[in-house]
Amino acid sequence: MKKTLLAAALLAGFAGAASAQSSVTLYGIVDIGLQYQSISVENASPEIKSSRFGMTNGTQSGSRWGLRGTEDLGNGLRAVFVLESGFDSANGNSAQGSRLFGRQSTLGLASNKWGQVDFGRQTNMASKYFAAVDPFGAGFAQANAGSTFTSANTVRYSNMVLYQTPSISGFNAGVGYSFDTAMTGAYLQNTGTINKAENTDYPSMNNMRAITLGLNYSNGPLYLMASYDQAFGPNNLPQGAPASKPKAWLAGGTYDFKVVKLALAYGQQRGGTYAPQSIFGYNQGYIDVNGVAVDYSGAGNSSSGIIFDSNIGNNNYLVGLTAPIGGAQKVFASWQMAQPNGSLRDLYNGNANNMNTYSLGYTYDFSKRTNMYAYVSYVSNWAFVDSAKSTIVGTGLRHRF
Repeated sequence: MKKTLLAAALLAGFAGAASAQSSVTLYGIVDIGLQYQSISVENASPEIKSSRFGMTNGTQSGSRWGLRGTEDLGNGLRAVFVLESGFDSANGNSAQGSRLFGRQSTLGLASNKWGQVDFGRQTNMASKYFAAVDPFGAGFAQANAGSTFTSANTVRYSNMVLYQTPSISGFNAGVGYSFDTAMTGAYLQNTGTINKAENTDYPSMNNMRAITLGLNYSNGPLYLMASYDQAFGPNNLPQGAPASKPKAWLAGGTYDFKVVKLALAYGQQRGGTYAPQSIFGYNQGYIDVNGVAVDYSGAGNSSSGIIFDSNIGNNNYLVGLTAPIGGAQKVFASWQMAQPNGSLRDLYNGNANNMNTYSLGYTYDFSKRTNMYAYVSYVSNWAFVDSAKSTIVGTGLRHRF
């Protein structure tokens, strides 16, 4: 009898040890609120004035649910996976093009000594590292620094192999290659104007490849980062399509003075642009300004696309501040500017203007998991169009589980 009880206890102990070596975690975010937005373009033909008020979702953080798992393989090696699904909390629909796990779908191996390698779909290094610089944390619609530094606009590459180093004296780095980004591509057939009727075409770009690099450093109140991305179109582009390779690099950092955190960033894009946003976040169309029909629908009418054109490029700037108010409240603000380079100004018949974004935000934590937020953001010369203005005022509630 005693032997039976001992054997049962040993079996129970082994089962407990085995289960302790593997774990799966269910997590997620639900974010929903109300938003007012108005746009106007005085120099458009006809003049544009429009506004809307209603429910919005995923303002501070995209609504999602996910599964995160790990298994101890011994000798410090672990198998890791992340399956993350985005959704619209206002209507329950799937996000990211209705992909089941459109936000992330990866399987990999991790080691505290050697770093981590993942296979599948996830964000590029710019998106991973730049969110810590942006006072708005890569959220809050057009207040998001990704509206200007578009290579950090939560860009996701499918079919990617990504290696990230362990932390070495405060340094972290990553390098990835996508065999097919599964993003929408666009090109401008005749570089010299952006006239939709004659010169713009949007083919289906399959097998668009990309590389992504990133480096950051964290030491007490100081955080620094830099990233580089470059996309490569398919080899079978239609005749007349430019052989450009859109590239973007950026560098930024923060310093926490306790009473306020300062953020600074600078970057460039050349040969095209990453993930341009529409003027309403989803609308499609063109603004006719001074005889130039400027596309504001996004690359290939998608929120996750790349425009290929050797004439498109800009320099980007950001200055931001974050200040805690007591233990549960925080205010933050930023100024961003996208400055078109010479070739891009030519595309607008010399009428391209600096795009400036001014934003102010506030959060209040009810608990560690639930908070409310409010923000206001104003953009002048949206999409470099003279007199194009966009104003957003919003508030919402976010819960993390």
